[in-house]
Amino acid sequence: MALPSLDDYFPDWKEREALAEAMIPIIGQLYRKNVVCYCYGRALHNCSVTQIMKIHRYVRQVAKNELSEFESFPVLEAVSKLDLGPCHLDIGKLATGLMDAAEAESISATDYVKRECAEVIGRHVPPVDQPQDVVLYGFGRIGRLLARLLIEKTGGGTQLRVRAIVVRKGAGDDDLAKRASLLRRDSVHGSFQGTIRVDEENSCIIANGVVIKVIYAGSPAEIDYTEYGIDNAIIIDNTGAWRDRDGLSEHLKAKGAAKVILTAPGKGDVPNFVSGVNSAGLADVDDQVIAAASCTTNAIVPVLKVINDEFGIKHGHMETVHSYTNDQNLIDNYHKKNRRGRGAPLNMVITETGATSAVAKLMPELSGKLTGNAIRVPTPNVSLAILNLTLDKAVDREGLNEFLRNASLHSRLQRQIDFNSSPDVVSSDVVGNRHACLVDGQATIASDNSVVLYVWYDNEFGYACQVVRLTQKWAGIKYPLIPKDVEGIGF
Repeated sequence: MALPSLDDYFPDWKEREALAEAMIPIIGQLYRKNVVCYCYGRALHNCSVTQIMKIHRYVRQVAKNELSEFESFPVLEAVSKLDLGPCHLDIGKLATGLMDAAEAESISATDYVKRECAEVIGRHVPPVDQPQDVVLYGFGRIGRLLARLLIEKTGGGTQLRVRAIVVRKGAGDDDLAKRASLLRRDSVHGSFQGTIRVDEENSCIIANGVVIKVIYAGSPAEIDYTEYGIDNAIIIDNTGAWRDRDGLSEHLKAKGAAKVILTAPGKGDVPNFVSGVNSAGLADVDDQVIAAASCTTNAIVPVLKVINDEFGIKHGHMETVHSYTNDQNLIDNYHKKNRRGRGAPLNMVITETGATSAVAKLMPELSGKLTGNAIRVPTPNVSLAILNLTLDKAVDREGLNEFLRNASLHSRLQRQIDFNSSPDVVSSDVVGNRHACLVDGQATIASDNSVVLYVWYDNEFGYACQVVRLTQKWAGIKYPLIPKDVEGIGF
């Protein structure tokens, strides 16, 4: 695609804008049929015109190709005319593949798409035999973000379905309205994208047509989910009140509960899973209780995994510069942990992190090779992991960045690892990023065997996306991936 002249920039923009606008109803129609469209791993459904255009711009910058709406729209249009069964389609990679194929052979968009999508044409096999009920136990920061994501992913209603939230009833008679208001408005993540109603009589929140029962309970075991038409449910525990097997197993005493996911590091023999890293093992796990590890673990393990596989890690240190959390005090007051009693909005607070020990459980080959610490800082969201590593192989800055850029676009961890080379990125730019982490290429340091990587992560939203991916995997929801070289698209 040739760059336009100065006089052509605006007309070029308007043409591409019209194409992006025409994409939206096609993407929506496909989505309702469980055909989910991506562009280099970035979801296209529920995107505005300018968001679709920004995704294309991102691909041109990071993938270093000529992809634009002029190339992707004919592919999407050709896809829409096929009788496709449920699948995940990377329209961006299909368009790039078509550009390459057109140079080697004379082939139309229709014929190319038919060839690439052959395995799912007419294959109307649902991603799961029946919808999977999900219950959110606790409705704090992570619980509400999980609700938003699950509502967004409802699609045709045949996959994950958030059916209920469980909370302790607050004082006063406006508890339900307050819960709905907290879901509707978020000081960090903005307004809920859709409509929310409150049904006081039936104790329900209706979000984008999804009916979510609000159950008031003091303990997990006292609930009978089947009374609300909920059965074989995956319970996502967001409270952190129980982290060992005995405590989390209380959920399984509730009628209608089948499995439990903890949104925190599990203790004892509770297995920890990080989506994209060891989540393939979920299909064989003989357990009803698992943990999604911590946000920091989810952020650093994908990067450590690809670095160790390619270069080998002798030893290293991880420092996480972490936004303050709800377990700290707003002003100085007693706290059972050292330093966390000091006012969170006023201080940088050195504290411990369990992420490095969690890494050893997920990647035994790194056991004893990593140390770590944490500094809580006065920001409400987005954190930064600094990985200071000594490698088995020497690598320079350009080579390391190129490797990580490639991993973010083409590896099976493309939904976990994002890459950015802008010199002006700051923490607020990462709010809402759906990846487990974002490698800051501008900050990379590499000299012989020593490297320092700066890895951003939205410790709330990015982590919630990882939890949803894990839940999908455990529910057995799996889509054919088109084109074949796309690995690991999960959300």
